[in-house]
Amino acid sequence: MTPALATERMIEALLFAAAEPLSAADLEGRLPQGADIAGGLTSLRAWYAGRGVELVCVADRWRFQTTADLAFLMTQERESPRRLSRAAQETLAIIAYHQPVTRADIEAIRGVQASSGTLDALLELGMVRMRGRRRSPGRPVTWGTTDAFLEHYGLASLADLPGAAEMKAAGLLSLDLPFDFAVPNPAAVDEDEDPLDADESPSFHQDFLLADDPPSPREEADR
Repeated sequence: MTPALATERMIEALLFAAAEPLSAADLEGRLPQGADIAGGLTSLRAWYAGRGVELVCVADRWRFQTTADLAFLMTQERESPRRLSRAAQETLAIIAYHQPVTRADIEAIRGVQASSGTLDALLELGMVRMRGRRRSPGRPVTWGTTDAFLEHYGLASLADLPGAAEMKAAGLLSLDLPFDFAVPNPAAVDEDEDPLDADESPSFHQDFLLADDPPSPREEADR
């Protein structure tokens, strides 16, 4: 084996194994004294020309990289699921179990003022819908879940939502709850509700998907 070929092989091995590009000085520190580093790099560059990988110099440092026309092979497209904020998760759970529920009901249960952005985010994701209007002063809008909600959580119907026993087993409920505690039945029919008018539709605000509702005075005091 000629000295030139031996130098090429050593440079190739070093660049292949290196975690980052190497400069000529880096290579000189590794190779035998007197090695023709410039000649070895030139030969290697010519050898890899037109192949799947190529030898390139970036900021005076050398590295192997995928040829530009084959970069599409290294690209992987995947959907990144949108993460619900804590406020959105709590709001969705309240709507799921207490539907039909009004915004005032949600605020009373959570103890925090409901953000329009939270409901808008759930609407935009198709998890909730405007069901109707409560037969009470002001006729507030009532909210419920959608078929997309059931599909997302793998439920055949609202009756398949976890009950108190299942939540306790999963550690989601305290074991010392009041004796009369009961999980609401979302499948119950609420006759105190009128359907929405045909021209009523939700109005979207900003997407606050990752922003929690402003803390209540009670939450501020607990901090």
